[in-house]
Amino acid sequence: MFRPIAPAAIGMPLYRAVKRALLQAIEDGRLAPGAVLANERELAGAFEVSIGTLRQAVGELVAEHILVRRQGRGTFVASHSNERFLFQFFHLERGDGRRDAPAVELLGFDRGRLDDDAAEALSRRAGEPAWLFENRLALQGRAVVHDRIVLPAVLFRGLTEKQLRERPGTLYRLYQDEFAITVVRAMERARAMAADRAIARVLGVAQGSPMLQVRRIALSFGDKPVEYRVSTMHTAHHDYVQTLMRPT
Repeated sequence: MFRPIAPAAIGMPLYRAVKRALLQAIEDGRLAPGAVLANERELAGAFEVSIGTLRQAVGELVAEHILVRRQGRGTFVASHSNERFLFQFFHLERGDGRRDAPAVELLGFDRGRLDDDAAEALSRRAGEPAWLFENRLALQGRAVVHDRIVLPAVLFRGLTEKQLRERPGTLYRLYQDEFAITVVRAMERARAMAADRAIARVLGVAQGSPMLQVRRIALSFGDKPVEYRVSTMHTAHHDYVQTLMRPT
């Protein structure tokens, strides 16, 4: 599956070349979500690098949540589980620190076109076909988030309302299982806003109530944008919590 790394030919640190080779294997499906990596000695031998170099490459991929280590079992290609969603992609929790998976209700699903904002976020042309859908998320029985999600139709061919309603796991797990699209990270921008009439109705709050709006671009391998999401959050009873990590 892997070939020896030739550092003189690639012009980069050896561990980064190993990391790039592992990423390429994950991206093209040679290492599928949930697959276990060969042991360190075998991998280092395949790349013709030291175990220390291999560990540095694998360590960065673990820190980026692309690989996951399981004590006593090995290192696996990460899949989108509920636990990963809560840790990496869902940031609302109650003031006492309780963090639950939200109950998700699909409010609408349609085929449309990318508007200017979505097209810019997704690095595509305005007017391209897109899937548009809305979700309402509830925590502890209280509606707290309205999501408006836009997907390029060319990346999600054949997506159906039935798939969204009946998916057994997270939305990102659906992308991974049905469309071979893995979200590895996201970029977000947050701003304060007031609830308009539509948001007030969906979340059951007074029009003009203070809200937090987060615009998210979900990225796959190579920082390819695959989803644009606008989340409007009622944070009267919940906090938006991000854990910041020191760059490696």
